[in-house]
Amino acid sequence: MAQELKLGLQLGYWGAQPSDNVVETAQRAEQLGFDSIWTAEAWGSDAFTPLSWVGAHTSKIRLGTSVVQLSARTPTATAMAALTLDHLSKGRMILGLGVSGPQVVEGWYGQPFSKPLSRTREYIGIIRQVLAREGPVTSDGPHYPLPYKGEGAWQLGKPLRSITHPLRADLPIFMGAEGPKNVALAAEIADGWLPLYTNPFRPEIYADSLKDMKPGFEISQLVMVNMVDDLEQALMPVKAMLGFYIGGMGAKSRNFHMELMGRMGYEQEALKIQELFLDGKRAEAIAAVPDAFADEISLCGPKERIKERLDAWRESPVTSLLLGSTDPDAMQTMAEFVL
Repeated sequence: MAQELKLGLQLGYWGAQPSDNVVETAQRAEQLGFDSIWTAEAWGSDAFTPLSWVGAHTSKIRLGTSVVQLSARTPTATAMAALTLDHLSKGRMILGLGVSGPQVVEGWYGQPFSKPLSRTREYIGIIRQVLAREGPVTSDGPHYPLPYKGEGAWQLGKPLRSITHPLRADLPIFMGAEGPKNVALAAEIADGWLPLYTNPFRPEIYADSLKDMKPGFEISQLVMVNMVDDLEQALMPVKAMLGFYIGGMGAKSRNFHMELMGRMGYEQEALKIQELFLDGKRAEAIAAVPDAFADEISLCGPKERIKERLDAWRESPVTSLLLGSTDPDAMQTMAEFVL
């Protein structure tokens, strides 16, 4: 059944230098009627600081992290940042969380990646306690025990309740997730799901994971939009993104993005992309991304083609499309097509 879609804007994380015109872009999105704007983090810029800067220069658009990495902060530190920004923005905050991957977690944050599902459940449970503020926060879980009584503890820890009263006990928490079990966990304990990519033409891939979605559960999908008449040319930025994530954002023995591409029906192609990328043949890895796959998960080509292909997204469980483009023309045209 077709549904109305909302629009969001994904600013992502910074590259070598800060992104240009962030405030102007955010204000433009708000003027066009976009519902949300999102920032990310990898191993450079953080997600909360740019989002607070955007929030200070806007008044209505929702502010989301897509995503904050669990291992970068303790659950209570993340809750503190979220409740602070929620107050400053007058209730516009969406807390998007993700486990990242073992290369980043163990290589950058110096934390173990083991048991990501149980860690996520425990992490979100503690954040919910902070936001509810019904009593001192405690946890007897193995990953984030509160009070801490392990090695090096002085055994003086005291359960504490947030000094600041959160603006909203039900501040929405979204999960970035790719694996079927992690997506099912999002449907169980979170208020929304942030996929890296889904395929509206293959809804069966996540159908079982999403079967227990609660009413009001949101799915905010990043989608690259490239309005160029030549479809092959339009798909090149999408293929470049996929080549990097499938080839290099993970270890040879375990790459969640590559595994997802395999579940979408392109297992051999995914293995080939990874092999080429890890051999240093990045251009060949990008070229090996099938046009059909890049096309299915994006909105590319002439404007009228994009308008037609939006119907597939309306028929999918996705509730919001997060544009992976800050091009003013693309923002304007998508607002006209969707809103």
